[in-house]
Amino acid sequence: MENTSIRITPYSKADYDAWSKLWQNYLRFYETRLPLSTTDKTWSNLLDSDMPICGFGAWIEDNLVGFTHVVLHPNTWNTTECCYLEDLYVSEDIRGQGAGRTLIEHVYEFARQKNCNRVYWTTQEGNTAARYLYDMLATKTDMIQYRKDL
Repeated sequence: MENTSIRITPYSKADYDAWSKLWQNYLRFYETRLPLSTTDKTWSNLLDSDMPICGFGAWIEDNLVGFTHVVLHPNTWNTTECCYLEDLYVSEDIRGQGAGRTLIEHVYEFARQKNCNRVYWTTQEGNTAARYLYDMLATKTDMIQYRKDL
């Protein structure tokens, strides 16, 4: 289901306020907070063409309704880079209207253009609405993530 009223674009400096509002909603969804310095550094990295981090906004008319952030990185199992879809968020009031799908499909095309060998991401097990979409667009692996924060 393609929603042709959704436009996906890279960010510009002028998008900060709209992005920041969605970013804070995204952090609340995951029940976390980040210092303003981290948010500002993330925004700076997203705009820096020398960083392997990219961001794309989903727009309906002049309203930012969603975003995705990706990280490109080398790996030991292929000769080309991977694309890690680190963040994906769609405003609650427009979920189910195709913005998430459109963002993911945009990431797929971006990764193809960058000659990546795969796109991958993680989500919470209980994020059932998002997982319903993900199950249609990708293959769930049997990998389990372990983490040690430093």
